[in-house]
Amino acid sequence: MYKTIHQYYLYILTNKRNGTLYIGVTNDLERRMFEHKNKLVEGFTKKYGLNRLMYYETYQYVNDAIKREKNMKKWKRKWKINLIEKENPNWKDLSKDWTYLC
Repeated sequence: MYKTIHQYYLYILTNKRNGTLYIGVTNDLERRMFEHKNKLVEGFTKKYGLNRLMYYETYQYVNDAIKREKNMKKWKRKWKINLIEKENPNWKDLSKDWTYLC
């Protein structure tokens, strides 16, 4: 019997440098970014045009990703911006060159 290894992602989106931020969790980051970029997701991200991936973390267990998401949503905006600028100082869309297989 094979054990399936799952991956979950916490991610931060924006619409522009220092713009509106969104934090989410998914089990398929590539599919989720395809949905965001094509405005297939109703709600906050579609309303504000949030489709640029600024930051993400990978987790084996969904509960860990959700725990981190809930924690980060309580952070001050400046802390989130500092995290992005530490890991992605040029605010490059990390999904810009992805080839979506969705």
